[in-house]
Amino acid sequence: MKRTGSLYVMLMALTVLMMLLSVTLVFAQAPAAQTQEDYKEVINKRAAKIVAALHSTDSVFNKKVTAVVAGQYLSLGRIHDERNAAVKEIKSKGAELTADDKAGIQKLEAKADRKLEKLHKTYLKKLSAHCTPQQIDEIKNGMTYNVLNVTYTAYQDMIPTLTEEQKKQILTWLTEAREKAMDAESSDKKHAWFGKYKGRINNYLSAAGIDMKKEEAAWQQRIKERKAAAKQSK
Repeated sequence: MKRTGSLYVMLMALTVLMMLLSVTLVFAQAPAAQTQEDYKEVINKRAAKIVAALHSTDSVFNKKVTAVVAGQYLSLGRIHDERNAAVKEIKSKGAELTADDKAGIQKLEAKADRKLEKLHKTYLKKLSAHCTPQQIDEIKNGMTYNVLNVTYTAYQDMIPTLTEEQKKQILTWLTEAREKAMDAESSDKKHAWFGKYKGRINNYLSAAGIDMKKEEAAWQQRIKERKAAAKQSK
């Protein structure tokens, strides 16, 4: 899949910046826990911060939803750990992987994917028992560093001439990326899902006749002008 490299870097840079400005949404996916209890404590804190972003004053609601989110993280971890351990065992032979080894790894990955898909649906049902659709969206954003909104905003800012149809398609793909990223096992793999869909979006816009390099250059110039204007206003 082709990708406008510099545009991708620019979008990722903006994503990182917004993540730093929204620290309540940023968490390490793999906590450096020494014990199972330490790990659970880190997960509970992570879930509590995500739920805190809903700004609910209902302590019972907050406690219940935090438990659901924390439970999801723990369940995701078990699935990923189980698959990774089995794959590591196959690769630990030291010799070059055989066709059977590769087939075995593929089966393990497919099995894990099925478990993740089932867990994903169950998780959303649990959230819907307590949360509104808007609150569920906020939780999804919290679990994926708000990349959907940051990226969607960046595309609109970079290409002011986007049609409503194009905006809708971009949002559809970023939403799909978020669903995938929610179940990823690390920050890097969460961002990789968005990177994949950004490549699809860039190809889509290029096919529509949009000169991505030209739009990017103009966008960078506007950003410089905004910074300069901000400095002068101080």
